Amino acid sequence: MNEKRIARSIALLAMSAFVPIATAQTYPTKTVRLVLPFAAGSAVDVLARHYAQKMSEQWKQQIVVDNRTGANGIIGMEFTAKAPPDGYTIGMGNVATLAINPHLYARLPYDSVKDFAPVLLAAEINNCLAVHPSVPVTNIKELIAFAKARPGQLNYASGGVGSAQHIPMEMLKAMTGINVLHVPYKGLAAAFNDTLAGQIPMMIPGLATALPHANSSKLRILATTGAKRAAATPQIPSIAESGVPGYDFDSWTGFLLPAGTAADLVSRVNAETLRVTRLPETKDRLSALGFALIGSTPAEFGEYIRANIARIGPVVKAAGIKPE
Repeated sequence: MNEKRIARSIALLAMSAFVPIATAQTYPTKTVRLVLPFAAGSAVDVLARHYAQKMSEQWKQQIVVDNRTGANGIIGMEFTAKAPPDGYTIGMGNVATLAINPHLYARLPYDSVKDFAPVLLAAEINNCLAVHPSVPVTNIKELIAFAKARPGQLNYASGGVGSAQHIPMEMLKAMTGINVLHVPYKGLAAAFNDTLAGQIPMMIPGLATALPHANSSKLRILATTGAKRAAATPQIPSIAESGVPGYDFDSWTGFLLPAGTAADLVSRVNAETLRVTRLPETKDRLSALGFALIGSTPAEFGEYIRANIARIGPVVKAAGIKPE
């Protein structure tokens, strides 16, 4: 009898060893939820919906985009972190939710490193420094001189404390010595609309958001925020080449699964998101919106997150932003 029990146990163990592989081979068999801690209509939302469409076509299963906004992205990120690790909840994170928030919140309900299985770094997002046309400057050097002549008199808008518009301006302040005041809004749309209306003189929005308004002379883009010029606007200089050497703060976004998701499922989702990233139509559509497509392995994205957390810490500290 003991021998039969041992043989049965060995057989069960052997069968269980093939379960993850079988899961990956048949996945997905039902609707997949793609959770965004960003508002509908945002740049990342456009990217996410493109990926969702292409993945749905390939997998023959619906990918539902779920915009769970609020609290600097915490609501959506926590939802993803606590979802079952079965591959049916995919999340998207960005520089704010994964690298900035850990320095802003003493009791963040998720750990950017421990609570997620990185899947793929999808793209960097080109940002720009834009001013209302009423501001009498045409480049970064002129803005710095204009601000230094008026310490504390100029404001800039952002989508909230610790947002992807707040931190890069604080970096610029630290590197140039200008004194401009932060006006945080409860979301990017309101901040951008007030800048567009001239209620606030400047901000750092996404290049894709600002460009149509710059083309119609409703905004003036002074420079982009990456280490080099954006591919979509080679005629616009970077802040780094405009008198602030070393400045580099573009946003980025990528796909995540809850921690504990089987490695084969992580590989399956990575392979599919990488396939979409490399489609010519993905490049044609998203590059024009200011996305610099990347694609990565899960390990590379994990290292990228950790490196950004370390890089942004000193910026938050220099800005005097205290954890809440």
